[in-house]
Amino acid sequence: MPVQHVPVVIVGAGPAGLTVANLLRAASVDCVVLEIESREFIEQRPRAGFLEEWAVRALEQRGLADRIVERAPTHTEFEFRFERTRQRFPYTELTGHRHYVYPQPLLVTDLVREYADVRGGDIRFGVRDVELHGIDGDEPAVSYTDPDTGERLLLRCEFVAGCDGARGVTRTAMPDASTTVARHDHGVGWLALLAEAPPSSNCVILGMHPRGFAGHMARSPEITRYYLECPPGDVPENWSDDTVWSELHTRLAVDGAPPLTEGRLIEKRVLDMHGYVTEPMAYGRLYLAGDAAHLVAPIAAKGMNLALHDALLLAYALAAYCGKGDDSGLRDYSAACLRRVWHYQEFSQWLSELLHGPSSGDPFRAGAATARMRRILGSPAAATSFAELYLGKGTDH
Repeated sequence: MPVQHVPVVIVGAGPAGLTVANLLRAASVDCVVLEIESREFIEQRPRAGFLEEWAVRALEQRGLADRIVERAPTHTEFEFRFERTRQRFPYTELTGHRHYVYPQPLLVTDLVREYADVRGGDIRFGVRDVELHGIDGDEPAVSYTDPDTGERLLLRCEFVAGCDGARGVTRTAMPDASTTVARHDHGVGWLALLAEAPPSSNCVILGMHPRGFAGHMARSPEITRYYLECPPGDVPENWSDDTVWSELHTRLAVDGAPPLTEGRLIEKRVLDMHGYVTEPMAYGRLYLAGDAAHLVAPIAAKGMNLALHDALLLAYALAAYCGKGDDSGLRDYSAACLRRVWHYQEFSQWLSELLHGPSSGDPFRAGAATARMRRILGSPAAATSFAELYLGKGTDH
Protein backbone atom coordinates (compact mmCIF):
# COMPACT_ATOMS: atom_id res chain seq x y z
CA MET A 1 0.00 0.00 0.00
CA PRO A 2 1.53 3.36 -1.02
CA VAL A 3 2.28 5.46 2.08
CA GLN A 4 2.43 9.25 2.42
CA HIS A 5 3.43 11.21 5.52
CA VAL A 6 1.65 14.44 6.52
CA PRO A 7 1.28 16.14 9.91
CA VAL A 8 -2.53 16.35 9.91
CA VAL A 9 -5.25 14.42 8.09
CA ILE A 10 -8.65 16.11 8.07
CA VAL A 11 -11.62 13.83 7.39
CA GLY A 12 -14.55 15.82 6.02
CA ALA A 13 -14.81 18.98 3.91
CA GLY A 14 -17.60 20.83 5.67
CA PRO A 15 -17.27 24.21 7.41
CA ALA A 16 -15.26 22.71 10.29
CA GLY A 17 -12.80 20.69 8.21
CA LEU A 18 -12.22 23.42 5.63
CA THR A 19 -11.70 26.07 8.30
CA VAL A 20 -9.13 23.89 10.05
CA ALA A 21 -7.44 23.24 6.70
CA ASN A 22 -7.24 26.91 5.75
CA LEU A 23 -5.85 27.95 9.13
CA LEU A 24 -3.26 25.16 9.14
CA ARG A 25 -2.23 26.13 5.60
CA ALA A 26 -1.82 29.74 6.74
CA ALA A 27 0.35 28.51 9.63
CA SER A 28 2.54 26.47 7.23
CA VAL A 29 1.34 23.15 8.65
CA ASP A 30 0.81 20.56 5.90
CA CYS A 31 -2.49 18.70 5.86
CA VAL A 32 -4.63 16.57 3.58
CA VAL A 33 -8.43 16.81 3.46
CA LEU A 34 -10.39 13.67 2.60
CA GLU A 35 -14.03 14.00 1.46
CA ILE A 36 -16.31 11.18 0.32
CA GLU A 37 -18.51 13.46 -1.80
CA SER A 38 -17.63 15.42 -4.93
CA ARG A 39 -16.73 19.09 -4.90
CA GLU A 40 -19.91 19.89 -6.80
CA PHE A 41 -22.02 18.08 -4.22
CA ILE A 42 -20.65 19.84 -1.13
CA GLU A 43 -20.92 23.23 -2.84
CA GLN A 44 -24.63 22.67 -3.54
CA ARG A 45 -25.82 20.61 -0.56
CA PRO A 46 -28.69 22.53 1.12
CA ARG A 47 -27.87 23.50 4.68
CA ALA A 48 -28.46 26.20 7.29
CA GLY A 49 -27.80 29.84 6.62
CA PHE A 50 -27.31 31.88 9.81
CA LEU A 51 -23.89 32.99 11.02
CA GLU A 52 -23.44 34.75 14.33
CA GLU A 53 -21.43 37.94 14.23
CA TRP A 54 -18.59 36.63 16.38
CA ALA A 55 -18.07 33.83 13.81
CA VAL A 56 -18.00 36.25 10.88
CA ARG A 57 -15.53 38.51 12.66
CA ALA A 58 -13.29 35.56 13.50
CA LEU A 59 -13.25 34.43 9.87
CA GLU A 60 -12.76 38.00 8.66
CA GLN A 61 -9.68 38.45 10.84
CA ARG A 62 -8.18 35.41 9.14
CA GLY A 63 -8.99 36.45 5.59
CA LEU A 64 -11.84 33.97 5.15
CA ALA A 65 -14.93 36.19 5.15
CA ASP A 66 -14.52 38.68 2.30
CA ARG A 67 -17.56 37.40 0.41
CA ILE A 68 -19.66 37.17 3.56
CA VAL A 69 -18.97 40.77 4.49
CA GLU A 70 -19.52 41.98 0.92
CA ARG A 71 -22.63 39.98 0.04
CA ALA A 72 -24.46 38.60 3.05
CA PRO A 73 -27.57 40.43 4.22
CA THR A 74 -27.78 40.99 7.94
CA HIS A 75 -30.66 40.56 10.35
CA THR A 76 -31.14 42.69 13.43
CA GLU A 77 -34.51 41.45 14.72
CA PHE A 78 -37.02 38.69 14.34
CA GLU A 79 -40.76 38.44 14.81
CA PHE A 80 -42.79 36.30 17.19
CA ARG A 81 -46.30 35.40 16.03
CA PHE A 82 -48.72 33.95 18.54
CA GLU A 83 -52.39 34.32 19.46
CA ARG A 84 -52.90 36.20 16.17
CA THR A 85 -50.51 38.97 17.25
CA ARG A 86 -47.04 39.90 16.03
CA GLN A 87 -44.19 41.13 18.22
CA ARG A 88 -40.84 42.28 16.85
CA PHE A 89 -37.81 41.34 18.94
CA PRO A 90 -34.91 43.80 18.26
CA TYR A 91 -31.93 41.72 19.37
CA THR A 92 -29.32 44.01 17.80
CA GLU A 93 -30.74 46.96 19.71
CA LEU A 94 -30.34 44.94 22.90
CA THR A 95 -26.86 43.50 22.25
CA GLY A 96 -25.16 45.48 19.48
CA HIS A 97 -24.72 42.25 17.51
CA ARG A 98 -26.50 40.83 14.45
CA HIS A 99 -26.89 37.73 12.28
CA TYR A 100 -25.48 37.24 8.79
CA VAL A 101 -27.61 35.28 6.32
CA TYR A 102 -25.14 33.12 4.38
CA PRO A 103 -26.16 29.55 3.50
CA GLN A 104 -23.61 26.88 4.28
CA PRO A 105 -23.06 25.89 0.60
CA LEU A 106 -21.79 29.41 -0.09
CA LEU A 107 -19.42 29.29 2.87
CA VAL A 108 -18.16 25.85 1.80
CA THR A 109 -17.61 27.14 -1.75
CA ASP A 110 -15.59 30.08 -0.40
CA LEU A 111 -13.48 27.89 1.88
CA VAL A 112 -12.79 25.25 -0.80
CA ARG A 113 -11.73 27.93 -3.27
CA GLU A 114 -9.43 29.56 -0.73
CA TYR A 115 -7.84 26.30 0.40
CA ALA A 116 -7.55 24.44 -2.90
CA ASP A 117 -7.44 27.10 -5.62
CA VAL A 118 -5.77 30.05 -3.88
CA ARG A 119 -3.52 28.40 -1.29
CA GLY A 120 -2.84 25.19 -3.20
CA GLY A 121 -4.05 22.89 -0.46
CA ASP A 122 -4.39 19.12 -0.89
CA ILE A 123 -8.03 18.00 -0.89
CA ARG A 124 -9.16 14.65 -2.26
CA PHE A 125 -12.80 14.28 -3.27
CA GLY A 126 -14.84 11.13 -3.76
CA VAL A 127 -12.65 8.92 -1.58
CA ARG A 128 -14.10 5.61 -0.43
CA ASP A 129 -13.81 3.26 2.55
CA VAL A 130 -12.00 5.65 4.89
CA GLU A 131 -10.51 3.87 7.92
CA LEU A 132 -8.58 5.15 10.92
CA HIS A 133 -5.64 3.24 12.39
CA GLY A 134 -3.62 3.55 15.56
CA ILE A 135 -5.26 6.69 16.90
CA ASP A 136 -4.35 5.66 20.47
CA GLY A 137 -0.64 5.58 19.63
CA ASP A 138 2.05 7.99 18.44
CA GLU A 139 1.75 7.06 14.75
CA PRO A 140 -1.89 7.23 13.64
CA ALA A 141 -2.85 6.70 10.02
CA VAL A 142 -5.82 6.99 7.70
CA SER A 143 -6.40 4.69 4.74
CA TYR A 144 -8.85 5.12 1.89
CA THR A 145 -9.63 3.92 -1.63
CA ASP A 146 -8.77 6.19 -4.53
CA PRO A 147 -11.97 6.74 -6.57
CA ASP A 148 -10.14 6.78 -9.91
CA THR A 149 -7.75 3.86 -9.58
CA GLY A 150 -9.41 1.74 -6.90
CA GLU A 151 -6.04 1.60 -5.11
CA ARG A 152 -5.81 1.60 -1.30
CA LEU A 153 -3.67 4.47 -0.03
CA LEU A 154 -2.31 5.17 3.46
CA LEU A 155 -1.66 8.56 5.05
CA ARG A 156 0.58 8.41 8.13
CA CYS A 157 0.22 11.47 10.32
CA GLU A 158 0.57 12.95 13.78
CA PHE A 159 -3.08 13.91 14.22
CA VAL A 160 -6.49 13.19 12.73
CA ALA A 161 -9.19 15.88 12.70
CA GLY A 162 -12.62 14.24 12.55
CA CYS A 163 -14.88 16.71 10.76
CA ASP A 164 -17.09 14.32 8.79
CA GLY A 165 -20.40 14.89 10.52
CA ALA A 166 -22.96 12.81 12.34
CA ARG A 167 -22.74 9.86 9.93
CA GLY A 168 -18.98 9.91 9.43
CA VAL A 169 -16.41 7.27 10.31
CA THR A 170 -14.49 9.31 12.87
CA ARG A 171 -17.34 9.25 15.41
CA THR A 172 -17.34 5.46 15.36
CA ALA A 173 -13.59 5.40 16.01
CA MET A 174 -14.15 6.82 19.50
CA PRO A 175 -14.07 3.83 21.90
CA ASP A 176 -17.22 3.31 23.95
CA ALA A 177 -15.24 2.66 27.11
CA SER A 178 -13.61 6.10 26.95
CA THR A 179 -16.54 8.14 25.65
CA THR A 180 -19.91 9.29 26.93
CA VAL A 181 -22.63 10.29 24.46
CA ALA A 182 -25.48 12.32 25.95
CA ARG A 183 -28.64 12.39 23.81
CA HIS A 184 -31.89 14.33 23.86
CA ASP A 185 -35.00 13.98 21.71
CA HIS A 186 -37.27 17.02 21.51
CA GLY A 187 -40.18 14.82 20.51
CA VAL A 188 -41.12 16.71 17.33
CA GLY A 189 -40.19 16.84 13.66
CA TRP A 190 -39.84 19.77 11.32
CA LEU A 191 -40.87 19.68 7.68
CA ALA A 192 -38.11 21.72 6.04
CA LEU A 193 -39.22 23.51 2.89
CA LEU A 194 -37.61 25.67 0.23
CA ALA A 195 -39.96 27.80 -1.84
CA GLU A 196 -39.25 29.64 -5.06
CA ALA A 197 -40.97 32.68 -3.63
CA PRO A 198 -39.80 36.09 -2.39
CA PRO A 199 -39.67 36.40 1.41
CA SER A 200 -42.93 37.53 2.95
CA SER A 201 -41.11 39.49 5.66
CA ASN A 202 -37.78 41.26 6.04
CA CYS A 203 -36.91 39.13 9.07
CA VAL A 204 -37.22 35.66 10.56
CA ILE A 205 -40.72 34.77 11.76
CA LEU A 206 -41.25 32.30 14.60
CA GLY A 207 -44.89 31.29 14.76
CA MET A 208 -46.41 29.47 17.74
CA HIS A 209 -49.81 27.93 17.09
CA PRO A 210 -51.95 25.16 18.61
CA ARG A 211 -51.57 23.25 15.31
CA GLY A 212 -47.78 23.43 15.54
CA PHE A 213 -44.77 25.68 15.10
CA ALA A 214 -44.15 27.42 11.75
CA GLY A 215 -41.05 29.33 10.70
CA HIS A 216 -40.15 31.74 7.90
CA MET A 217 -36.51 32.54 7.00
CA ALA A 218 -35.36 34.51 3.97
CA ARG A 219 -32.59 32.83 1.97
CA SER A 220 -32.36 35.20 -1.01
CA PRO A 221 -34.60 37.71 -2.82
CA GLU A 222 -36.12 34.76 -4.71
CA ILE A 223 -35.94 31.86 -2.21
CA THR A 224 -37.58 31.44 1.21
CA ARG A 225 -37.03 28.73 3.79
CA TYR A 226 -40.10 27.57 5.71
CA TYR A 227 -40.53 25.08 8.54
CA LEU A 228 -43.64 23.29 9.76
CA GLU A 229 -43.79 21.25 12.94
CA CYS A 230 -44.84 17.68 12.21
CA PRO A 231 -44.78 14.32 14.00
CA PRO A 232 -41.31 12.78 14.38
CA GLY A 233 -40.72 10.16 11.71
CA ASP A 234 -43.17 11.82 9.31
CA VAL A 235 -42.43 11.68 5.58
CA PRO A 236 -42.65 14.45 2.95
CA GLU A 237 -45.09 12.40 0.89
CA ASN A 238 -47.72 13.11 3.55
CA TRP A 239 -47.55 16.82 2.72
CA SER A 240 -48.99 17.95 -0.59
CA ASP A 241 -48.15 21.46 -1.77
CA ASP A 242 -51.71 22.56 -1.07
CA THR A 243 -51.54 21.20 2.48
CA VAL A 244 -48.20 22.89 3.10
CA TRP A 245 -49.42 26.33 2.03
CA SER A 246 -52.69 25.91 3.90
CA GLU A 247 -50.84 25.11 7.13
CA LEU A 248 -48.33 27.93 6.66
CA HIS A 249 -51.13 30.44 6.11
CA THR A 250 -52.98 29.15 9.17
CA ARG A 251 -50.05 28.97 11.57
CA LEU A 252 -48.49 32.30 10.58
CA ALA A 253 -51.72 34.28 10.28
CA VAL A 254 -51.84 37.46 12.38
CA ASP A 255 -54.02 40.51 12.26
CA GLY A 256 -52.65 43.27 10.07
CA ALA A 257 -49.98 41.21 8.28
CA PRO A 258 -50.02 40.66 4.50
CA PRO A 259 -50.56 37.06 3.34
CA LEU A 260 -47.59 34.86 2.54
CA THR A 261 -46.21 34.93 -0.99
CA GLU A 262 -46.59 31.44 -2.43
CA GLY A 263 -44.30 29.75 -4.95
CA ARG A 264 -43.12 26.37 -6.19
CA LEU A 265 -41.79 24.12 -3.43
CA ILE A 266 -38.37 22.85 -4.52
CA GLU A 267 -37.45 20.95 -1.35
CA LYS A 268 -39.29 18.94 1.28
CA ARG A 269 -37.41 17.13 4.03
CA VAL A 270 -38.42 15.96 7.49
CA LEU A 271 -35.93 16.65 10.28
CA ASP A 272 -36.38 14.91 13.61
CA MET A 273 -35.44 17.35 16.36
CA HIS A 274 -32.79 15.67 18.47
CA GLY A 275 -29.26 16.29 19.64
CA TYR A 276 -26.23 14.63 21.20
CA VAL A 277 -22.93 15.58 22.81
CA THR A 278 -19.81 13.41 22.78
CA GLU A 279 -17.49 13.79 25.78
CA PRO A 280 -14.60 14.11 25.53
CA MET A 281 -14.24 15.35 21.96
CA ALA A 282 -10.80 13.74 21.68
CA TYR A 283 -9.21 10.34 22.06
CA GLY A 284 -5.50 9.70 21.55
CA ARG A 285 -4.52 11.51 18.36
CA LEU A 286 -8.11 11.93 17.11
CA TYR A 287 -9.92 15.25 17.65
CA LEU A 288 -13.56 15.68 16.67
CA ALA A 289 -15.13 18.94 15.49
CA GLY A 290 -18.62 19.98 14.41
CA ASP A 291 -21.39 17.42 14.02
CA ALA A 292 -18.91 14.57 14.43
CA ALA A 293 -18.73 15.61 18.09
CA HIS A 294 -22.15 17.12 18.77
CA LEU A 295 -25.45 17.69 17.04
CA VAL A 296 -27.73 20.58 17.91
CA ALA A 297 -31.27 20.47 16.54
CA PRO A 298 -31.74 23.40 14.12
CA ILE A 299 -34.21 25.05 16.47
CA ALA A 300 -31.82 27.91 17.26
CA ALA A 301 -29.59 27.78 14.14
CA LYS A 302 -26.47 26.91 16.14
CA GLY A 303 -24.90 23.99 14.27
CA MET A 304 -22.71 25.81 11.74
CA ASN A 305 -21.63 28.33 14.37
CA LEU A 306 -20.55 25.58 16.76
CA ALA A 307 -18.62 23.86 13.97
CA LEU A 308 -16.68 27.06 13.30
CA HIS A 309 -15.97 27.56 17.00
CA ASP A 310 -14.54 24.04 17.25
CA ALA A 311 -12.49 24.55 14.09
CA LEU A 312 -10.90 27.78 15.29
CA LEU A 313 -9.82 26.21 18.58
CA LEU A 314 -8.59 23.00 16.96
CA ALA A 315 -6.62 24.74 14.22
CA TYR A 316 -4.75 26.93 16.67
CA ALA A 317 -4.07 24.01 18.99
CA LEU A 318 -2.65 21.91 16.15
CA ALA A 319 -0.60 24.80 14.77
CA ALA A 320 0.85 25.52 18.22
CA TYR A 321 1.89 21.90 18.65
CA CYS A 322 3.26 21.40 15.15
CA GLY A 323 5.06 24.74 15.16
CA LYS A 324 6.26 25.14 18.74
CA GLY A 325 5.62 21.83 20.48
CA ASP A 326 3.03 23.54 22.70
CA ASP A 327 0.37 20.96 23.59
CA SER A 328 -1.68 23.11 25.99
CA GLY A 329 -4.33 23.89 23.37
CA LEU A 330 -4.76 20.22 22.52
CA ARG A 331 -5.06 19.28 26.19
CA ASP A 332 -7.70 21.97 26.78
CA TYR A 333 -9.48 21.57 23.43
CA SER A 334 -12.38 19.36 24.48
CA ALA A 335 -13.21 21.29 27.66
CA ALA A 336 -12.98 24.63 25.86
CA CYS A 337 -15.36 23.49 23.11
CA LEU A 338 -17.84 21.83 25.42
CA ARG A 339 -18.51 24.97 27.43
CA ARG A 340 -20.10 26.59 24.40
CA VAL A 341 -21.63 23.32 23.19
CA TRP A 342 -23.61 22.88 26.40
CA HIS A 343 -24.71 26.52 26.44
CA TYR A 344 -26.10 26.09 22.93
CA GLN A 345 -27.74 22.75 23.74
CA GLU A 346 -29.48 24.19 26.80
CA PHE A 347 -30.66 27.23 24.88
CA SER A 348 -32.02 25.06 22.06
CA GLN A 349 -33.91 22.93 24.57
CA TRP A 350 -35.34 26.07 26.21
CA LEU A 351 -36.34 27.56 22.87
CA SER A 352 -37.90 24.25 21.82
CA GLU A 353 -40.27 24.41 24.78
CA LEU A 354 -41.15 27.99 23.90
CA LEU A 355 -41.91 27.15 20.27
CA HIS A 356 -43.53 23.74 20.71
CA GLY A 357 -45.29 24.10 24.05
CA PRO A 358 -48.47 25.61 22.59
CA SER A 359 -48.93 22.59 20.28
CA SER A 360 -47.86 19.90 22.77
CA GLY A 361 -51.38 19.02 23.86
CA ASP A 362 -50.19 19.50 27.45
CA PRO A 363 -51.90 22.46 29.19
CA PHE A 364 -48.97 22.81 31.60
CA ARG A 365 -46.36 23.06 28.84
CA ALA A 366 -48.58 25.44 26.88
CA GLY A 367 -49.04 27.67 29.92
CA ALA A 368 -45.30 27.63 30.69
CA ALA A 369 -44.52 28.61 27.09
CA THR A 370 -46.91 31.56 27.31
CA ALA A 371 -45.26 32.65 30.56
CA ARG A 372 -41.84 32.50 28.94
CA MET A 373 -43.06 34.59 26.02
CA ARG A 374 -44.53 37.23 28.29
CA ARG A 375 -41.32 37.41 30.33
CA ILE A 376 -39.16 37.88 27.22
CA LEU A 377 -41.40 40.62 25.90
CA GLY A 378 -42.06 42.30 29.24
CA SER A 379 -38.72 42.25 31.06
CA PRO A 380 -35.70 44.14 29.65
CA ALA A 381 -33.34 41.92 31.65
CA ALA A 382 -34.97 38.72 30.35
CA ALA A 383 -35.02 40.09 26.82
CA THR A 384 -31.31 40.95 26.91
CA SER A 385 -30.35 37.55 28.31
CA PHE A 386 -32.40 35.82 25.61
CA ALA A 387 -30.88 37.99 22.87
CA GLU A 388 -27.32 37.28 24.02
CA LEU A 389 -27.89 33.54 23.95
CA TYR A 390 -29.60 33.79 20.58
CA LEU A 391 -26.48 35.51 19.21
CA GLY A 392 -23.92 33.39 21.06
CA LYS A 393 -22.57 36.15 23.31
CA GLY A 394 -20.86 35.21 26.58
CA THR A 395 -21.13 31.46 26.07
CA ASP A 396 -17.52 30.43 26.69
CA HIS A 397 -17.71 30.72 30.48
